[in-house]
Amino acid sequence: MNQKKENEKSGAFLVGLGIFLSRISGLVRVRVFAHFFGNSDAGDAFNAALKIPNFLQNLFGEGVLSASFIPVYANLIATSHNEKQDIENHIEASRVASIIGSLLFITISILVMIGILLTPFLIDIVAPGFSGEKRLLTIKIVQIIFPGTGLLVMSAWCLGILNSHRKFFLSYVAPVIWNASMIGTLFLFGSGNTQFNLAETLAWGLVLGSFLQFAVQAPSALKLIGHFRPSLNTKIANVRIVIRNFFPVVISRGVIQLSAYIDSMLASLLPMGAVSTLAYAQTLYLLPISLFGMSISASELPAMSSIKGTVEEINSFLRVRLEAGLKKIAFFIIPSVCAFIFLGNIMVAAILQSGKFKLNDVNYVWMVLIGSTIGLLASTMGRLYSSTFYSLKDTKTPLKFAFIRVFLTTALGYLFAFPLPRLLSLDASFGTAGLTASAGLSGWVEFYLLRRALNKQIGDTSLKISYQISLWTCAIIASVVGLGVKHFIHMRPVYSAVLIFSFFGATYFIASYFLKVEESKRTIDKVLAKIKRLKK
Repeated sequence: MNQKKENEKSGAFLVGLGIFLSRISGLVRVRVFAHFFGNSDAGDAFNAALKIPNFLQNLFGEGVLSASFIPVYANLIATSHNEKQDIENHIEASRVASIIGSLLFITISILVMIGILLTPFLIDIVAPGFSGEKRLLTIKIVQIIFPGTGLLVMSAWCLGILNSHRKFFLSYVAPVIWNASMIGTLFLFGSGNTQFNLAETLAWGLVLGSFLQFAVQAPSALKLIGHFRPSLNTKIANVRIVIRNFFPVVISRGVIQLSAYIDSMLASLLPMGAVSTLAYAQTLYLLPISLFGMSISASELPAMSSIKGTVEEINSFLRVRLEAGLKKIAFFIIPSVCAFIFLGNIMVAAILQSGKFKLNDVNYVWMVLIGSTIGLLASTMGRLYSSTFYSLKDTKTPLKFAFIRVFLTTALGYLFAFPLPRLLSLDASFGTAGLTASAGLSGWVEFYLLRRALNKQIGDTSLKISYQISLWTCAIIASVVGLGVKHFIHMRPVYSAVLIFSFFGATYFIASYFLKVEESKRTIDKVLAKIKRLKK
């Protein structure tokens, strides 16, 4: 049992480490991109172009396969006390993985070809504010990167297999190669090229990175399957379960992605740079969601899906896992919210301020980042609730609430982006922050509905108010210390950020340790124990 718990903790750590490395490489990519493009027309075109193929990736990629494929596959490869049954289940798992991989490849290939042909029409929907050369460049970029997106979807199939076998690190660190390919392209071709030509060349670098990301995962995934045999046989019961669960998640992801496209469409109607600014801010506020929400949810899904027993035993197990996950998420997300609000400009400057990205751009992104903090905690905890539903092979309940979220995001997004700034006599650029704020409010509604529905099914789950108060207190104290350090130092943005956030993080951990917050105490005690062992 202790070994099992250690493996589960290791799984969350490896997911987090892989995501951390990929996100750090992503931040480097964004910084290099900002250096060469700033908030220019070419930058807007590239960021808008990414939205369309990314729709395909998000529709059929990691989240969808995690929700529909992993629960079935992980349950098949879970060991029991019957050796003969385990062998039969592993053979069935190999067959299911082969069929799902084959179906996915055929489907994605067809959709990529259709997408390339329909690109001009899709651009007019996603970025109606683009015209002339900017529109033509966006069309060209989309048509180049569509095949690369298909490769990323197949990478998600590899991730589903690797995660089910608790091989977390490779699948989540693989995007480092994707980012490295784009960074290398920018440095190799950045000098002596116009921004429009560079954007087109960067699209080819993205395709190369997509191929490499798939190539590093495929051998390990195929080895774990044991015997990959291409097949389109949909008559197998477990394949039918995956497909049945697949479509509600696809629709749910499609609805959520539709919300992102509506934001992009509205941003294209705002002043120049709004699309790029929104993309920069999203990269930053998705960092804690990915590091803490995704790492915990991704590692918990196979464990939740593998549990066997009576209904009450399963529900009890899920409640314990869910509440422990919520505490871990809140421990890291609450200080992230305070850091974005009080110290966000320092972070943005350290990561993005270079070349054509100036101080005004820093403040613009910070403003949009503050808007995103409204729903940061809800969005992150909501991932874990959705994963719990998926482990129960219920993909329809999250779908219902996704529709509600998108409706609210669209209605509030329009109001916050256009009428509200005019009503308050604010500059039109404030509308971009309104888009992220509206998404945050909608995220809280979705989170409440998810929690209420799951509580009815497995029993009460919650995050204690006293625990939240302790975390907010520590985070605010850490923010005050960070602001104090900022007041007394005058260094380059990168060095300032390292110093300020070091004090911020240390203060948060020390304050939470003295308030006897379990997550902090466990972490610091481990560090102190290692220091003692080293001294001996």
